[in-house]
Amino acid sequence: MNESTEDCEARFWILADQLVAAYPIVIDRPAGSRHPRLPGIVYPFDYGYLDGTGAIDGDGVDCWRGSLPGLAVTGAIVTVDVVKSDSEVKWLVGCTADEMDAALATHRTEWQAALLIVRNE
Repeated sequence: MNESTEDCEARFWILADQLVAAYPIVIDRPAGSRHPRLPGIVYPFDYGYLDGTGAIDGDGVDCWRGSLPGLAVTGAIVTVDVVKSDSEVKWLVGCTADEMDAALATHRTEWQAALLIVRNE
């Protein structure tokens, strides 16, 4: 497939939307809850996974569920975690700019680095 960069990026977000729409979001860490193994981490808003999907850690694909209506993917966070020895993508579903920044801050720790990819559409 020989797509332009613009077409490839548009296709990326279309497929991300399709993935999120095809599987229910399970919120296992609601806003204000603490990480089960790292109590110093508090989730600023709802965090969970796409039920029926698979990620590198063997669990479902992670996602943050923001306050915007609908299931549009507004961005993604890519992480590198030296404690877990892995790297992951966390979808930002219906997140405002402030929510994306808050989610990003949650993934920036001594042992984890994270980059934010914002959907520009």
